Amino acid sequence: MIEILSPLTKGLMQLIGLTSIGLLITLSVLAGEVKGEITNTKIAHRSKKLLWAWLFALVIYVLVQIAYLLEQPLLKSFDGNVIRSYLTQTSIGKSYLIQIICILIILITPLKRLWAAYFGSLLGLIGIVAPVFQSHGSSAGHHALAIGALVIHVLALCIWVGGLIGLAQLSSTERKFALPRFSELALWSAITVSISGVATAWTRLDSISAWQTKYGAIVILKIFLTFILIGFGALHRRWIINKDFPSIFRLIFGEVAVMAATVFIGSWLSTTAPPERNVEVSQSILITGIEMPKPPSLTNILFAYDPDGLMMGILILAVAIYIKGVVSLTRRGDKWPVGRTISFALGISAIDFATSGGLGVYAHFAFSNHMLAHMVLGMIAPIGIVLGAPITLALRTLPIGRNKDERGIRGSFISLLHSKFGKFYANPIVALAIFDGSLFLLYFTPLFSNLMVGHSGHLFMNLHFILAGILFFQVIIGIDPMPIKVPHIVKIVILFAAMSIHAFFSISLMSASTLLDNGYFASLQRPWATDLLADQHLGGAIGWAMGEIPILLALVATFIQWTREDKKETGRIDRASERAAAMGEDDELAQYNRYLAQLNRRDISE
Repeated sequence: MIEILSPLTKGLMQLIGLTSIGLLITLSVLAGEVKGEITNTKIAHRSKKLLWAWLFALVIYVLVQIAYLLEQPLLKSFDGNVIRSYLTQTSIGKSYLIQIICILIILITPLKRLWAAYFGSLLGLIGIVAPVFQSHGSSAGHHALAIGALVIHVLALCIWVGGLIGLAQLSSTERKFALPRFSELALWSAITVSISGVATAWTRLDSISAWQTKYGAIVILKIFLTFILIGFGALHRRWIINKDFPSIFRLIFGEVAVMAATVFIGSWLSTTAPPERNVEVSQSILITGIEMPKPPSLTNILFAYDPDGLMMGILILAVAIYIKGVVSLTRRGDKWPVGRTISFALGISAIDFATSGGLGVYAHFAFSNHMLAHMVLGMIAPIGIVLGAPITLALRTLPIGRNKDERGIRGSFISLLHSKFGKFYANPIVALAIFDGSLFLLYFTPLFSNLMVGHSGHLFMNLHFILAGILFFQVIIGIDPMPIKVPHIVKIVILFAAMSIHAFFSISLMSASTLLDNGYFASLQRPWATDLLADQHLGGAIGWAMGEIPILLALVATFIQWTREDKKETGRIDRASERAAAMGEDDELAQYNRYLAQLNRRDISE
């Protein structure tokens, strides 16, 4: 009985979760809004009710899982101590606790403004993918690809399925308004679902015999349903072009039914173990999901590659958006500097090398390589991203509102940049605190060892390094518009402070007499670089050397920007003086001197 209840309750929970997220996405992207205010209060109220239903379904599923794991009747699972232990002491339980927290935060957030819908959609997506990180990985490596592809698969499915369910909740007039935007969103989601699904299947079903198992049969059924949904999407686009809206509306409800079946099939698949492979699972695969690499050398590091599915998905999305922006500018006759595109591409390539490439592979096995990857992600790659001017490109190419009252994606982005939130993070002191202060919080607390042992923790570290570096260098040498203007002298002071803090951090690592990883690297039992403390000291030296050079380059760039700005200001004053002389008027300096003389005469007369 419990074996049947487990996939059914999980499917119901996921379907309700998808519907809840779909309504939030509908509020933030599809439905209309006026100057950032949500106008469709009916959808907002309905989404809150569905969130309560999602929470209830999640609680029921947790109870079923406890009964299944302990092999006991369902009623015995209603034990507070057992439930608390499951949610706080098991990996999968912690992921469901994260989902519960995300739902509760959305519930207490008033869905009156557009930012609240964006925030709720983001939290909902985080909550629904949290358990995915604990799903079945590949038993012969490629763990990062398997889990990452599955996370992307679920995210794209949420946007596609949830958006369609939300679309069905709108009135006929609102659907006509939202259909073109949803069609574009659904197209990219369908492509992402297909590619990520292929990657996920490839990591688990690598032989004919594997496809003949129960797991393979469920995958085939899911592929069949996905093809039906893609066919529905093709009909959507054709009928939108022909403005055959009655046919589209009838198709939507049939599509929702097929999608619901697909969700239940996916839940069934997630509760079914993939076929076992007849390979020896090493200690390194059990801990990192990667086979122990050969001793590090230039050749081995350059040519090793183990794709991180989620990070690759993020990078591909960033590149696709950037290229689309450049193409949009070109089509309307505007030019985008080639140097900015090359700079952005180099930054993306550096991130890929430090996460999926050889540097990313060896970062799992040695602290020195981890620090090398950290410096690339936090110091080198962000400079390329920042000099690619992605904010400027976004401001010039993001779609505007669909009518004069709608803020749209571009308007929302501008509002975010100039909000208190944007101004807070654009403060150079805040950027410095995140950039350098987080180093001590990460490496000199148990946080480092806790993050290293899981794929989600490793992903969090990488994203933090990248975002902290982008924020810092954007504030210091960025060419994009920022919500606050920082004087160049302040930038120089911040750079010298960053250099000093980074040096102190590196020296602390080099002089540490204990290991910081809480036994993580020792558990890998690597046959090379066996002196773990020496390797940690080497990591400190690498952090010092590679940390100072980018900051020095940023210092030189700041001086150059300061000089150029002074030249521009001098040129502006000279041009103003020439215009004034041509018109028989005094220049700015003469006018200012005359103003001071008037003040002096007034003081004397008084």
